[in-house]
Amino acid sequence: MTRRLALFDLDNTLLAGDSDHAWGEFLISKNLVDESKHRAENDKYHQQYQDGKLDIDAYVKFTLSPILEFSISERKQLHEDFMREAVVPMISEAAQALVKSHKTAGDCCVIITATNEYITAPIARTFQVDQLLATDLEVVNGQYTGNISGIPCFQTGKVEKLNQWLRLRNDGLRIDESVFYSDSVNDLPLLNQVATPIVVDPDAGLREAANNKGWDIISLRD
Repeated sequence: MTRRLALFDLDNTLLAGDSDHAWGEFLISKNLVDESKHRAENDKYHQQYQDGKLDIDAYVKFTLSPILEFSISERKQLHEDFMREAVVPMISEAAQALVKSHKTAGDCCVIITATNEYITAPIARTFQVDQLLATDLEVVNGQYTGNISGIPCFQTGKVEKLNQWLRLRNDGLRIDESVFYSDSVNDLPLLNQVATPIVVDPDAGLREAANNKGWDIISLRD
């Protein structure tokens, strides 16, 4: 029997919150940015995302700009603090159990997220998934530039990035035989291609689409 692909969005799906937005608040808490200016900008991008109109290149640059001069060890330590203080409280037992159930079934578990790889890689390791597909970052001489590398893993870019990864594997995994869990109307391009779309604590736009299409709606909030 061919191994099935189990796809999981991250923010507001596996996490009871948005790691990208939480990162901005975390930087404020560490006095690394100006509180009022950074919060206003962070909230603006968050609203753009919810409206399906995010300028992802600008958002990634904004997200990374406070740490571009940090060393690798400084970035690692900062992220460890971020995980402990902001991310772990957003991980529910239900979300962990869902991923574990797919792993136990032998599925290939993939977190596929628009949020950049710096923020999401340690989170993906916590969930012990087989693969993370995130928005990749340009690195020059060991430092982030603030630019995206390759296709942003966002909206139709999620489909493109997933297809690229599947072509490289060439092991029989198929989008049209997969299950995908997501909360966001931004993920409709991928939800429309999978065999089993499952909507998780959805935003208003995705809830409407799910109701129209008869898709299952679940909650992973404890």
